[in-house]
Amino acid sequence: MDAELKSKLDVLEQKLDKANKDIKTIKNVFLWTFILTLIFIIVPLIAMIFVIPQFTSSLTGSGTNSADYDNLLRSMGI
Repeated sequence: MDAELKSKLDVLEQKLDKANKDIKTIKNVFLWTFILTLIFIIVPLIAMIFVIPQFTSSLTGSGTNSADYDNLLRSMGI
């Protein structure tokens, strides 16, 4: 009975070790999925908050660049 119990415990221990390894692998996959989500989705969305207003102001001509350009043209006589 002791030999049979020992073999069953060894089998269970091997299964637990395999399950532990699989759980660590899944944990790493979730971690890298989270990191890549931050890099490719969240960071560009935050950057768009700053880029879109600058882009729209340059299209409407309300930025300081258009005023500087107008002054340059006037000084050249154009």
